[in-house]
Amino acid sequence: MTDLSRRDFLKVTGVTLVGSSLAALGFSPTPALAEVRQFKLARATETRNTCTYCSVACGILLYSLGDGAKNAQPNIFHIEGDPDHPVNRGTLCPKGAGLLDIVHSKTRLLHPEYRAPGSDQWQRLSWDDALDRIAKLMKADRDANFVQKTADGKTVNRWLTTGMLAASASSNETAVLTQKVVRSLGMLAFDNQARV
Repeated sequence: MTDLSRRDFLKVTGVTLVGSSLAALGFSPTPALAEVRQFKLARATETRNTCTYCSVACGILLYSLGDGAKNAQPNIFHIEGDPDHPVNRGTLCPKGAGLLDIVHSKTRLLHPEYRAPGSDQWQRLSWDDALDRIAKLMKADRDANFVQKTADGKTVNRWLTTGMLAASASSNETAVLTQKVVRSLGMLAFDNQARV
């Protein structure tokens, strides 16, 4: 048995008396201690997307805050694998798990840029200007280099001076549509980034 001094006995009984009196008056720390911390994704907007890294095309969930107000910019603060996606079932490789760093990277390119021939400077373009420029250059090249018939008169309808490299993270349906569009233009040089 431990030796308990009179002073220690009075301290223990005093604290016990104060604690029981407060509990009798209705003050109990139990609800405060039992309160569960709010889940960090509770108020977030969940958006389903596809990982941009490779041809596996894993499903990801992006969580962002921002209520769409005029002066509020939505901010992605968490990325995880999509457990309902048939490809990865919620798992991500190390590159996919680090997507949040890419989203917030200061060196991430957010706008199309153009470098004129012979120049060492890049200039920013709007998306409309970039797509218009690509369409005009493709049309000019196709008009100048489209081969309708071979020298012996066989119809070939081919365009050999331009090629297409499709995105690796697209779905099968998107890949089929891309293939049909490219082949309808007559392009023979067509590949997918998944093989590169």
